[in-house]
Amino acid sequence: MSSFVGIILLLIAVEIPGSFQHDRGHSKFRGPQVSQTAGTPWPMPLSYHTQATFTYVDAGEFKFTDVDESSSCSILEEAYNRYFPLIFGRRPETLFFKSSFKAPTDAMTELMVKLEKPCKDTDYPMLESDESYTLDVNGNQAMLSASEIWGVLRGLETFSQIVYQSNDGGFVVNNTQIVDKPRFNHRGMLLDTSRHFISVPILMTNLDAMAQNKFNVFHWHIVDDPSFPYQSEKFPKITNMGAYDPETHVYTQTDIKNIIEYARMRGIRVVPEFDSPGHTSSWGYGQPDLLTKCYTGSQPNGQFGPVNPVPNSTYVFLKSFFTEIAQLFPDHYMHLGGDEVSFACWQSNPEITSFMKKMGYTSYSQIEEYYMQNLLNIVGGLGKGYQIWQEVIDNGAKVRADTVVEVWKAGWEAEMEKVTKLGYKTLLSTCWYLNYISYGSDWMAYYGCEPFNFNGTDAQKQLIQGGETCMWGEYVDGTNVISRLWPRASAVGERLWSAKEINSAFLAQSRLTEHRCRMVRRGFQAEPITGPGFCREEFGGV
Repeated sequence: MSSFVGIILLLIAVEIPGSFQHDRGHSKFRGPQVSQTAGTPWPMPLSYHTQATFTYVDAGEFKFTDVDESSSCSILEEAYNRYFPLIFGRRPETLFFKSSFKAPTDAMTELMVKLEKPCKDTDYPMLESDESYTLDVNGNQAMLSASEIWGVLRGLETFSQIVYQSNDGGFVVNNTQIVDKPRFNHRGMLLDTSRHFISVPILMTNLDAMAQNKFNVFHWHIVDDPSFPYQSEKFPKITNMGAYDPETHVYTQTDIKNIIEYARMRGIRVVPEFDSPGHTSSWGYGQPDLLTKCYTGSQPNGQFGPVNPVPNSTYVFLKSFFTEIAQLFPDHYMHLGGDEVSFACWQSNPEITSFMKKMGYTSYSQIEEYYMQNLLNIVGGLGKGYQIWQEVIDNGAKVRADTVVEVWKAGWEAEMEKVTKLGYKTLLSTCWYLNYISYGSDWMAYYGCEPFNFNGTDAQKQLIQGGETCMWGEYVDGTNVISRLWPRASAVGERLWSAKEINSAFLAQSRLTEHRCRMVRRGFQAEPITGPGFCREEFGGV
């Protein structure tokens, strides 16, 4: 039997957690029963075989054991500490029953962890990192194997999900064999912290949720027109004048380092976005002459447009600023934006008109190309890679061959065909703008978006690095960002991790409902995805 057929047979029953169905714990307890999907992982592994045979797991004696202690590092040790309470209950009240259940003598007491490539305390995940792993549970023996530390982290998450609490109060795990790896290497989530500020603790909570759904890139859209909450050491006036409040609504250098470290420990990269030449109004308050002066007739009208691409001072500033960013953020990539650049102000400015004549330009997209090429040269000179939004390509600009283009507009199928035909590596986010909300189960639309559904050769589709789900901040802050994201983002997580053939929302619904309840049990304010129903452990408050 193939893996996919096995999965379909396993998931054919759809149910609401808490309903009175198959008793996987073989208990005569007459309260809420263990659901048919209890212990089923999300996202679905590449190959997943499980049996009805189960064994108890002794929570009191359980431990993680390194096959080779010399391969371990602080990332792994911290993961062990993190996953123990995730498996056995964050706090006593999350356990189903307060009975004095005692595990049998033949219960499982350890998970053996085999790491082939020794990890280092300073390891940082990369696009090319190996996240594959195997997990074998047979009776009271369990072995997790991976080549790299990042695969171990993904495997630990899967193991934490396949252990569940039976009706008699004991923890159990079914005999299970898993061989797993992600479909796409880039599985990102964009959060906008400019339009509304999101506190560091909330960002860290979301990083926990990302790790538990196997996302691996935090695309941090940290600044934009409304505010500049990044605390720059070289250009403090931009922060002081561009932030909503320079004392309370900023991310200090220490805050950012802490977020990067928190993410790193969970196998998540942090890719900062400093969007330009548009979306830079907040930059201009503290950096004189950076933005283009708009004109009405022959006189400035007091308005400002995108970054002024003409003076050399612009690029002196950009080199100094992005040198600071490159030193702070360890990831190979930066997102440089380039979207929604209005040419109207450039068209009104006599300095830019004169520059166009001097350069022999006939369209303002050539001005944008001139700016972006200079910026890419600066960032490339710092040893960094770069991502941009699709408009730069749509406007006819020619950029460096190693640029990564993010597609976000409607008509993404034609855009993906065009961008990949030009030879650019590509990310898709069009389908997954979670800030657009609607009544009902909108997660199904996100689940149904297939990144390969465009006309292109196999070589073109090999250029797809993955995709991102986006939460723009017009109507989101720390009060609602977690519930608005989760578990809707989980649907995107499975689309980017699991095999292309795992694509039935009907079959996924019961598993996602179970996973949502798992997130609630772990302390996340994850909203319901279906109509009436309940979780065995409801959210108990912050």
